[in-house]
Amino acid sequence: MPRLSRITTRSGDGGQTGLADGSRVDKDSPRIQVLGDLDELNAALGLLMAELEHREQQALITGIQQQLFNLGGELALPGTSTIDAEQVLWLEQRLKQINTALPPLQEFVLPGGSRAAAQAHLARAVCRRAERSLWGLSRQEWVNSESLKYLNRLSDLLFVVARALARQASTAEPTWNKAP
Repeated sequence: MPRLSRITTRSGDGGQTGLADGSRVDKDSPRIQVLGDLDELNAALGLLMAELEHREQQALITGIQQQLFNLGGELALPGTSTIDAEQVLWLEQRLKQINTALPPLQEFVLPGGSRAAAQAHLARAVCRRAERSLWGLSRQEWVNSESLKYLNRLSDLLFVVARALARQASTAEPTWNKAP
């Protein structure tokens, strides 16, 4: 059975949208803001995916995209949890694995280095916004604490992915020069 049979429903023309439990909320509510930020993050990851050539990197990003859909489902059905400590640990393990192969940072990294690295930095920045939005929602309503951790770890992971991609494309990462 198709999940979406009609794309244009007109049900949101009055400034509200439906949640998975059938309730209606304002389109500018904190919950819908987080869902929009997650959607943008997933789109940014899609752009990153289009730049990746290695199957292992593609699998990492696809796995993250799947989990972001799970997180979106969790937010679309208030009171539910789909993200747990296991998914947070999975991110931490990937982060450690990638970061171990990188040299220690001597200076702040500038977004760039290659198109793929820049896309990873963009996804990291969008992830940070999604995390801030989720924290904002948590100040008003119950939010799964593991989801907050997940987005925090994901932004860290995307930072090291960006570093790895920049180094994969060249031998140096662009860094901040204190003296202009």
